[in-house]
Amino acid sequence: MINQFKEHIALKFPELLENHFLVACSGGVDSVVLTHLCSLNKMDFSIVHCNFQLRGYESDMDAFFVEDLARKIGKKIYIKDFDTDSYININKVSLQMAARELRYRWFEELMKKNKIKTLVTAHHADDNLETFIINLSRGTGIKGLTGIPAKTSNISRPLLIFSRAQIMQFAEIKNISWREDHSNLDKKYLRNKIREDVIPRLRELHPGFLGNYEATRANLEGSAALLENYLAGIKQELFQQEDDLIRIPINALLKLDPIKVYMYELFHQYGFKEWNDVAGLLTATSGKEIYSQTHRLLKDRQYLLLQPLHPSTVEKYKIDAASGTITKPINMKIDEVKAMGEQSKRILYVDKETLNHKLSIRKWEKGDYFYPFGMNGTKKVSKFYKDEKLDLISKEKQWLLCSGDAIVWIIGRRGDDRFKVTPKTKNILRFTITE
Repeated sequence: MINQFKEHIALKFPELLENHFLVACSGGVDSVVLTHLCSLNKMDFSIVHCNFQLRGYESDMDAFFVEDLARKIGKKIYIKDFDTDSYININKVSLQMAARELRYRWFEELMKKNKIKTLVTAHHADDNLETFIINLSRGTGIKGLTGIPAKTSNISRPLLIFSRAQIMQFAEIKNISWREDHSNLDKKYLRNKIREDVIPRLRELHPGFLGNYEATRANLEGSAALLENYLAGIKQELFQQEDDLIRIPINALLKLDPIKVYMYELFHQYGFKEWNDVAGLLTATSGKEIYSQTHRLLKDRQYLLLQPLHPSTVEKYKIDAASGTITKPINMKIDEVKAMGEQSKRILYVDKETLNHKLSIRKWEKGDYFYPFGMNGTKKVSKFYKDEKLDLISKEKQWLLCSGDAIVWIIGRRGDDRFKVTPKTKNILRFTITE
């Protein structure tokens, strides 16, 4: 197993031979064997251990065991104690979800602080089969049936080629000790129930079930790769990127059949799960939108608009015309000129004396109106947006230059007639978008 592991690392994970990495070690047989294999192959790594303090003395003994292991093999160790119960109560998540969020957040912090690129975990072939069955029971696409990825941008799982039986056999032959977590036998957790009840029955059906599954999974990975390449072509053709916004023509989507399958494959990576709602946007009224935890999908006339969710920000910025430049929320130069020069949508000339109030830049608010330059009378900003055929996201991103409550400029689009330069103007102020 040592040589097989070494060859596998050289072939699939060569970066682990060149760079320092972290090994997540719980004290259980899988992670302890992983730690020994990395040590026996003289790899450069440190150990990380999470104490979730869920089993009292037993949890503390796990930490002591892993700390002693690190000392024996001469490796640095990081140990973190978590108040898991409090985290569960505050965030209203399951125990397993809490443990996952806590450990990976800490791993990420450690890696960033110590400039370490890779975390190595002890997932093995049986874990892959369990994940396959879990995903199958919940409903998934082809990607969900390929199991746990051997490698992501910052996590490597070199034990996936080994079964639990192989790992146990190696530990026994090498006289390796480990800690038993008896909560892994608690069948109230789905994964444990599958491990203890379902998989043994599958092996009864066929002794080589795990090996056959691995062959099937490899075939599914190949199919998933073909599908991914095909979908990449569709996205390149239909997904029109505009800054952080993606615009997708609905008429083109409606030509895809079966539509729900395509909608799943095109949008599941953005966190959407309610597929009837996603497909329903195609025939919904304009303005209908749905949200995932990371994105929103909006119907705007003949398009779907996809945009990442941003944390709320200050929507009003006070500015000082005398400062000469501003950088938030947009880059703009402000200067006084003797006469009007170049004309464009990126430049506004105003009569300085008409700016009787403090200047600010803000977003549109309900009821806003202005006096469009070159026109008589007022116009609601919402009507102006409609006439300009702005989609809902573009409306939300549009900034207004204001003097007090009065709109001076729908920035980059239209100035207000009340602030225009006239023959009587003595001082001209020029606003120039510089970004």
